[in-house]
Amino acid sequence: MSPRLIAVLQAVFVTFLWSTSWVLIKVGLQSDLPALTFAGVRYSLAALVLAPWVLLHPKMRASMRGLSRRTWARLAIYGLILYTLTQGALFLSLSLLPANPVSLVLNLTPVLVAGVTTALGREQPAAHQWAGVAVAAIGTGIFFLPLGAVPFSTAGLLALLFCLGANAASSLMGRAVNRQSVVPALIVTFVSMAAGSFTLLAVGLATQGAGTWTPQSWLIVAWLALVNTALTFTLWNRTLRTLTAVESSILNGLMLPQIVLLAFWFLGETLTARQVVGLLLVAAGTVAVQVQRRRSAPPEAIAFR
Repeated sequence: MSPRLIAVLQAVFVTFLWSTSWVLIKVGLQSDLPALTFAGVRYSLAALVLAPWVLLHPKMRASMRGLSRRTWARLAIYGLILYTLTQGALFLSLSLLPANPVSLVLNLTPVLVAGVTTALGREQPAAHQWAGVAVAAIGTGIFFLPLGAVPFSTAGLLALLFCLGANAASSLMGRAVNRQSVVPALIVTFVSMAAGSFTLLAVGLATQGAGTWTPQSWLIVAWLALVNTALTFTLWNRTLRTLTAVESSILNGLMLPQIVLLAFWFLGETLTARQVVGLLLVAAGTVAVQVQRRRSAPPEAIAFR
């Protein structure tokens, strides 16, 4: 079996695991786990899992000692945006809304990022990327219109829109951090995750309390932290050594249809034929937006991993 085929299969496996996170999160939330505390425990545990790989590795320790105060601050702010704000809002959204509309809206993150970078004059989208924006917009309209076709709570909608904005902001900052820094990716992930997740956990405990944790709850959060975060991060970054940015973008786009199927099978969420068409158009449009003419950087991290 060729290295490229192995990388493709590993990437598909990773997207499947990331898609199952939605089902597991919804099950945990349906067990009345506090949304913010649940998210904080998940990512705090994942940061603790990554800690030995950083703190017990001589080169990693040396790299951390060499970080400037400014770099520490940038990584901490990045973690607060990516984990405290984005993940906190995501878990709140999923506690109030069905999984399918949440996944569709968050899948628009690359479109929002493209719009911001264009407005700032940093990037000039290609023709196929403009077409992708248009297709994604049409797909969103088909899914949600007419108004009232998809039931929404006001609080859930506000949390979802906040999550979309925070995810786009974390994507933009992630680009800057990784472009301007020579810090190893593992350290960037560990420091930002530790800063953001422990803050999120503190906020959750202060505002929502600890909640009641059953053996099933602990099993879910352990799986999310160990497998769907720590393991998948390692596998995904390994695939990036072989796959191009275009290939990674397309494979990452497999999450949306997988989430739809998993939500149908395990959560009982159904869609009309019109909504399925809308989802497919959004998926195609966002992949087109992410496909750059230059095969350079991999697609940004997305909140709903």
